[in-house]
Amino acid sequence: MIRWPFGKKSATAAGRSAAGRGSRSGLSRKPDAPTPSFVFRGYLLAGLMAVGAVALTWKAVTLQLVEDDFLRGQGDERFTRVAPIVAHRGSITDRMGEPLAVSTPVDSVWVNPKELTLGTDQIANLARALNRDPEEFKERITANLQRQFLYVARHMQPADAAKIRALDIPGVHLTREYRRYYPAGEVTGHVIGFTSVDDQGQEGLELVYDHWLAGDNGAKRVIQDNLGRTVQTVESIKPMRPGRNMALSLDMRLQYLAYRELKAAMQQHRAKAGSVVVIDVTTGEVLAMVNQPTFNPNDRAQYKPSGYKNRAVTDLVEPGSTIKPFVVAAALASGKFNNESIIDTSPGMVKVGIKVIEDKNNLGAIDLATALARSSNVAMTRIALTLGPETLHGTLSKLGFGRVTTSGYPGESAGLLTQYNHWRPITTATVSYGYGLSATPLQIAQAYATLGGEGMRRPISFLKVEQPVGGERVLPSQVSRDVVDMLRAVVSADIGTGKRAAIPGYTVAGKTGTAWKASAGGYSTNRYLSVFAGLAPASNPRLATVVVIDEPGAGLYYGGDVAAPVFSKVVGGALRLLAVAPDAPVDGLTDQLPEILPESLEAPGNSLITNIAQRGSTANGEVRR
Repeated sequence: MIRWPFGKKSATAAGRSAAGRGSRSGLSRKPDAPTPSFVFRGYLLAGLMAVGAVALTWKAVTLQLVEDDFLRGQGDERFTRVAPIVAHRGSITDRMGEPLAVSTPVDSVWVNPKELTLGTDQIANLARALNRDPEEFKERITANLQRQFLYVARHMQPADAAKIRALDIPGVHLTREYRRYYPAGEVTGHVIGFTSVDDQGQEGLELVYDHWLAGDNGAKRVIQDNLGRTVQTVESIKPMRPGRNMALSLDMRLQYLAYRELKAAMQQHRAKAGSVVVIDVTTGEVLAMVNQPTFNPNDRAQYKPSGYKNRAVTDLVEPGSTIKPFVVAAALASGKFNNESIIDTSPGMVKVGIKVIEDKNNLGAIDLATALARSSNVAMTRIALTLGPETLHGTLSKLGFGRVTTSGYPGESAGLLTQYNHWRPITTATVSYGYGLSATPLQIAQAYATLGGEGMRRPISFLKVEQPVGGERVLPSQVSRDVVDMLRAVVSADIGTGKRAAIPGYTVAGKTGTAWKASAGGYSTNRYLSVFAGLAPASNPRLATVVVIDEPGAGLYYGGDVAAPVFSKVVGGALRLLAVAPDAPVDGLTDQLPEILPESLEAPGNSLITNIAQRGSTANGEVRR
């Protein structure tokens, strides 16, 4: 083995020294050649970039040439739009929570005529699915080609809407809406009213409280396809606010009862029309209000102005003898009369100017209670002439005659009570027994509720009253109590005209009314208005009720024969449903009530009215139009 004089380290150092010397001598050195691995990586990278460029070029070519139609179609089928969030209308219930008006979801079909293909059978298929004539349907589409929105069906049943959706026709769209449904139908039709096809209040309480019941639609941005189907919800733009619910004052138990009894009476007496109003004396709430004829708000084919007006609020009637308790109240309040006052009605007639007013019988000298029980026109005339027109007018006006109530019901009539300074003596006389003025059944009911409420006139409300509200005092409390006590004899006394209004177990205070109806040139002598207005229980009145039967045609026409029995059935049932404690023994009453009252107890008119009807003039001498 040969050993070097220097180690490895020394040899390396020697090499470095020699290299240094070479550099310093100015001699050049050839650079090192690249390694094989570096070259390979460079070629690989260049190759990948070339492949990527080719791929991108090819994709661009295919997008432009090969997939152009596909992408264009996809773009057409996907678009962004602002869609409404439909708000549903608030529900209406009775005071116990029973639903009276609810909104149910339905679908409506609309088309974009520009998107429909007229040359295919798509329109015919759509027409058949909608039960339309294909040719007429096509003509309608053709006539609206300039439009982008056209309803072809509203408020379809879900099963029918599903058939339309299954057709999958471009340009045909379905949108969600709400339809109003009234569970009680015609029983509450006149009070509740109805909405339009766009769910906006049109009549009745639906119209009055439309601002409360109607909600605010919201909005959202969505992506939809060409069939109007939402593919994706992008964002919410405006939140939806649903309509607010509303509880009415109506008690559906009483409403059904009043509806049933009024309808039965209408059929029995072959009457033209009728109304019943029941008011809670303590709150002013309308617990029941029905009319005949009526209509079903669920059937839009019945929507005729003559059919859906609420007669109890809009129609005017001359109250007849039901006005007499307020004449007596005015007399007592004036201080010119008291409970013991005697009115001389002899010889059964009184002359006012050239006119004669008479009773059927000469009642002689009678007190105020007897004057009401026997419904004496002569007694009322003498009282009214003693009071004078200003006093009588003032009392009637305070009770609400001649002005609308506070109900706010649309189309409510104010009635007619002319200014007293235009009254002549004969006007004062005729007003005292219910001619020459007019009122709605609701106004009459409110006036009786004021009597029952010890002279406090409370506002009328169709909404549930949570806490009783104060009213306006229009009569002294003692006067109201005295008049109510007098009215008990109308029902309970043998001489009373309203015995058929009696209710077993309860005392009743009320007054019958029978009036000839006005006609062209005067009054008709064969068309009548039968009325009964009263309070129960008389000892502590809870309900004020008015029954009006218009033109009974089966022979009977007196208020005591036609209207009083309806009062008895409606109010008797209502008191029991409301759990009002009885205030009278049942033993004193029987079911055998007289069918017909003597004509002498109440007549619709007198010789004066007969002369008026014959001569074609009114009680005050003016031609009636």
